[in-house]
Amino acid sequence: MTAIAWFLVTGALLVLLAVSGSVFQRLPLSVAMVYLMAGVLIGPAVLDLFYVDPVGQAALLERITEVAVIISLFSAGLKLRTPLADRRWQVPVRLAFVSMTVTVGLIAAAGVWGMGLPLGAAVLLGAVLAPTDPVLASDVQVEHPTDRDRLRFSLTGEAGLNDGTAFPFVMLGLGLLGLHEMGEWGWRWLAVDVLWAIVGGLAVGTAMGMAVGRFILYLRSEHKEAVGLDDFLGLGLIALSYGTALLVHTYGFLAVFAAGLALRRIERKHTGEHRPPPDVELAAEAEDVVEVATDPEKAPAYMAQAVLAFSEQLERIGTVGVVVLLGGMLSQSYLSVHVFWFVPLLFLVIRPVAVVVGLAGSDTSPARRRLISWFGIRGIGSVYYLTFAIEHGVPGDVAERLTAVMLATVVASIFLHGVTVTPLMRRYTRESRDED
Repeated sequence: MTAIAWFLVTGALLVLLAVSGSVFQRLPLSVAMVYLMAGVLIGPAVLDLFYVDPVGQAALLERITEVAVIISLFSAGLKLRTPLADRRWQVPVRLAFVSMTVTVGLIAAAGVWGMGLPLGAAVLLGAVLAPTDPVLASDVQVEHPTDRDRLRFSLTGEAGLNDGTAFPFVMLGLGLLGLHEMGEWGWRWLAVDVLWAIVGGLAVGTAMGMAVGRFILYLRSEHKEAVGLDDFLGLGLIALSYGTALLVHTYGFLAVFAAGLALRRIERKHTGEHRPPPDVELAAEAEDVVEVATDPEKAPAYMAQAVLAFSEQLERIGTVGVVVLLGGMLSQSYLSVHVFWFVPLLFLVIRPVAVVVGLAGSDTSPARRRLISWFGIRGIGSVYYLTFAIEHGVPGDVAERLTAVMLATVVASIFLHGVTVTPLMRRYTRESRDED
């Protein structure tokens, strides 16, 4: 595709994004569906203007999806204003750890007995498809930091956590394939890839978020400095948290999520339970922000609001690019007979069973359990994990088979969840108001 064509296509897609937001809120459609169809249209399936080889170009796709995911995880952390000691966190933590483990196990069993995959490849497939996606799940996530809805909070928290908790299973799959050192009886995998990498990632992100946030607030409230470049603050905190986590061999996904949580925690300690004052939210969008940004009482809320607003804009742009690329990956070479039984099995059996096991004994209402079971949205994170594994030496034939299943699952999720999200969430909102 020529440079001129790329400019025309990109411009048309971005204009469509700008004018169609309110329309999609009323229709059984999602933005991701539209951009996926655009990618299919200009990709090899229809016009054949460009083609993205998910195996041959895995290194490029790994970097692109990596950036999209970490921005989305940071935004998710900034949206969650609930204190960590609050009981609401029990549900997302259970989903991210217990339900995640059950999902990986059930997918691995389907891979071994249904697809004839080696055990390592089957575990890897489970790790690729188990995490729910923070990038494409915006329609079911919290709408603003003070959104107290339990369903949205649970799905947002799950997506923020399990994109990191899936990593141990990715490393386990690679280890079983002989591509990663696990140690005798798996001691290294358990000690380093599970315990150290998870705890360390959360600790690094929390420390970086608290340190950077407090330093900026000190400069603003005490010296009236460091005002007006919150866009760079957000990007810098993401990069520092992610890079530091990788440097000490922990999970960067958990680190950026924890950094967002830490920045929000600073704001909440100053503002309390109530929503930030209106002048803070308005100032985050204005040019003259010095008075609010340097006020000791309002500066934390302003900083969090400004960073979140910029991160959400980046997240939307990243979604457009990655989903269009996803459409450009679809071709007949990745059609597989297994997807016709596996995709229904994942969405209608494996996800609900995992949710039932993970939430056993919790006070989650039956209605919320059903919606949590259904909205296990798969997306960009799955593309990242698979390309990460391919870059670590997964054999070509295994990579092709896993890619076929992954693409079919993500595409099915975009359409199935995209069609149902508006009516189901509208009904849920109406019923929740009636209960109140």
